Amino acid sequence: MPSSADRPLVSLTVAGIARRDDEYLIVEERIRGQRYLNQPAGHVEPGETLLEAVIREVREETRFAFEPTELLGLYHDNPHQGRRVLRVAIIGDIGDAPDDEPLDEGILAAHFMSREAIERSALPHRSPFVTAAIRDFERGRRYPLDLLNSL
Repeated sequence: MPSSADRPLVSLTVAGIARRDDEYLIVEERIRGQRYLNQPAGHVEPGETLLEAVIREVREETRFAFEPTELLGLYHDNPHQGRRVLRVAIIGDIGDAPDDEPLDEGILAAHFMSREAIERSALPHRSPFVTAAIRDFERGRRYPLDLLNSL
């Protein structure tokens, strides 16, 4: 049986990491009938840069404008789904108020939650990337956005 390292990378995703006071912007989403907590996140579309993708995903899933400020990190693999994923987590600032357009399909709500509330939530996290990103954010991990080169 091939190891996970032998499987092809099947997904390039971005996640927006935004914190207001001591609370993180989190989405509650429904996937195949199950509710989960996640950062606003999604796939990079063909022809889109990583920064364009994270701005779009945060807007679609939360209705907040998102201004990328720093790279948080790269997160690879997701053993719960049995496929290889590379998630690029990008820190940013959000606007004061979301617009009033509907949320993206599958997104039930956007919330601001403390780390403790996220950890205590009865809802499972979409992936281990959720807590890994929060942990790294709170450890002060920050990298310049110019590490993300687009051709």
